[in-house]
Amino acid sequence: MLNSAHSPLLIDLYQLTMAHAYVELGMEDTAVFELFVRNLPATRGFLVAAGLEQAIEYLEQLHFGSAELDFLASLGTFSSALLARLENLRFTGSVHALPEGTPFFAQEPILRITAPILEAQLVESRIINIMHFQTLIASKAARCTLAAAGRQLVDFGMRRAHEADAALYAARAAYLAGFDATATVEAGRQFGVPISGTMAHSFIEAHERELDAFRGFVAAHPAGTTLLIDTYDTERAARRVAELAGELEPLGQRRAIRAVRIDSGDLAQQCRSVRAILDQHGLRDIRIVVSGGLDEHAVKALVEGGVPVDAFGVGTALDVSADAPALDMAYKLQAYAGEPRRKRSAGKATWPGIKQVFRERGASGEILSDQVALVSEASPGEPLLVPVMAEGRRLAPPPALAESRDYCARELRALPAQVLELGSGPTVYPVQFSAALQALAAQLDAQLR
Repeated sequence: MLNSAHSPLLIDLYQLTMAHAYVELGMEDTAVFELFVRNLPATRGFLVAAGLEQAIEYLEQLHFGSAELDFLASLGTFSSALLARLENLRFTGSVHALPEGTPFFAQEPILRITAPILEAQLVESRIINIMHFQTLIASKAARCTLAAAGRQLVDFGMRRAHEADAALYAARAAYLAGFDATATVEAGRQFGVPISGTMAHSFIEAHERELDAFRGFVAAHPAGTTLLIDTYDTERAARRVAELAGELEPLGQRRAIRAVRIDSGDLAQQCRSVRAILDQHGLRDIRIVVSGGLDEHAVKALVEGGVPVDAFGVGTALDVSADAPALDMAYKLQAYAGEPRRKRSAGKATWPGIKQVFRERGASGEILSDQVALVSEASPGEPLLVPVMAEGRRLAPPPALAESRDYCARELRALPAQVLELGSGPTVYPVQFSAALQALAAQLDAQLR
């Protein structure tokens, strides 16, 4: 596998062609770029910022080695002056960003980079790439978390994720937004995400008798395990679990069966039947886990229907954010050489200048509204963008992922109820743009005319 995650060439060619022009023209003034989402998907009432830690790591490690420089030289496109500039390139700028786990809305900057224009321009595509994916998955995971209403959620999506890194960072983003565990073992090693797994149908099929498969699996995992019971006949398998529990009881091993898992069929009907069978045999402590094509809507229907489910495994719908697989995320120049800048393209106009997001809260901490304003304004509310890098260096150690997860949970609970509805659209939450910001946009428009 190619390990190119930190390659400086993981960019679009136009960043290099612009860098070439900046060097040739002697353009070295400071630029300010902001990252934001233009519009929320129709199925999203809010988004959750994620991926900041990996974005900072990328900026910290940015440099061009001899292999990358030799490749660029072989293209015959770029001047020796540019190659010399890239040879000594390090990120020297500053970064302000929303803390990971912060809910945000359309047109709100979630990250701001201030640096010499060549540096700030070169990192555009990779910064979007990092922040976009984890924000996408964290936002989907947050919806599943809300739907589960306190029941356990496990990320089962690695096999359908778009390659290895996507699976790994999906597990991270999902845990940040409230999932309890992942089946992806490497996410446990790299990020400390709790790992969880059961068994496959193939283990059952490899045995002549289903009960023998259950016996063998419990014997191999005496500390506790989950048995998959829908390979053949779910209700019959539940009775076999009860039979096995009876065998284990005199041996003091009955609690080795912690849960059963159902992965297909009419989950509501089967859960009720299985719960009744287990309860009839005094096995009320054995939990029921369901999986198989679940998303937040299926989870919500099971929860609101009173179906006896204790945990959900969510896979494909989570790791590819099936209903909203992309965000309209952009990274745009807002100031250069001390002057505000504004893009006016039809349907893609930007708010000019260096901005901050101010969030107003109620007396109990509930989130009421946001205002996007210029950093020079005195605005009410809590400023959301905080400094995380200065002069190319991190200002503080990153928060632990579990700490960011707790913060995200608190912020989600503080959102208005209408925003949390799974069917809510992107226009529910009030985001205002300050009078000074609107005046600046009008001023720049007049100058351009």
